[in-house]
Amino acid sequence: MRRLILVRHAKSDWSAALEDHARPLNKRGRRSAPLIGGWLRERGYLPQEVICSDAARTRETFAGLGIDAPVSYTRLLYHAEAPEILEVLRGASGATVALIGHNPGIGAFAGRIVARPPAHPRFHDYPTAATLVAEFDIDRWRDADFGTARAVDFVVPRELE
Repeated sequence: MRRLILVRHAKSDWSAALEDHARPLNKRGRRSAPLIGGWLRERGYLPQEVICSDAARTRETFAGLGIDAPVSYTRLLYHAEAPEILEVLRGASGATVALIGHNPGIGAFAGRIVARPPAHPRFHDYPTAATLVAEFDIDRWRDADFGTARAVDFVVPRELE
């Protein structure tokens, strides 16, 4: 079995006069990331490997989660579409992997990777810091495919405040 933790970056600061890739989190985003990290720890959803977009807001989201796991930053997840995200996942090695990326790709990927979506009213719009936990009945990530994961859990930060 393989477990995927799919996290959209926390709320970013649109008031910062920076190019998109360099945009940091705003105050709400800096509050949300630790809430998601606490939820992951509380439920025992701890990754052995993290693959994160190299954008400032995804890096800051990962730091805010407070998760002690090896992380690799890649430009491949920056505004990636679902097929590109799947290819990144297929290169993972840990039994439990967290991917941290951006919408619209991360939400589209979440919707396509699970056989049935979780019964949550916010799943289909995948708001900032939304987090899906999904499991695959596979031995290697390279065998992961759309429609083959089982949704185990889903949360948005507002539920944790």
